[in-house]
Amino acid sequence: MGDAQTMARKAPITIPDDLRPRLEVARLDLLALFRALDRMDFSPAEIPQRLIQQLFELDADYVEALWALDQQPGTLDLQSMLRDTLAALDQLPDACARFRENLPARAHPRLAKLEISVRNGLNPAEAYNLVPGRHEARLKGLLGFVAAGLSKKIAGSAR
Repeated sequence: MGDAQTMARKAPITIPDDLRPRLEVARLDLLALFRALDRMDFSPAEIPQRLIQQLFELDADYVEALWALDQQPGTLDLQSMLRDTLAALDQLPDACARFRENLPARAHPRLAKLEISVRNGLNPAEAYNLVPGRHEARLKGLLGFVAAGLSKKIAGSAR
């Protein structure tokens, strides 16, 4: 029996193909909700603080998971990461529903419309806002693009 447990622990962890897209969608959905709330005229007392804190914590879990997916194999405990990430993804629908239910009734129709509008205007790359390493990679890519453009201009002006 001990050998079966050892083999089970050493079996490679398979990350589901849909994990990254699910995390991206969850982050964009939360970002749309947060931005829509920001555009509304709530007082702090009208926003259920404990419930919005839970949404912030789920968002942080998704950021961490997106970061973890970009790490070198063998550097993280993928089994724990996968377990925790799937649990966090499963919590999102209920957490959002509880949050919305506890907002003032006057907010519901406007928030729903505003949230859809904001969500439709989001750039998919915004799912990686605050993901460590992604900003640096985008910046390096941008600097490379600018440098290539400058090289072409310099070469063109030398003719």
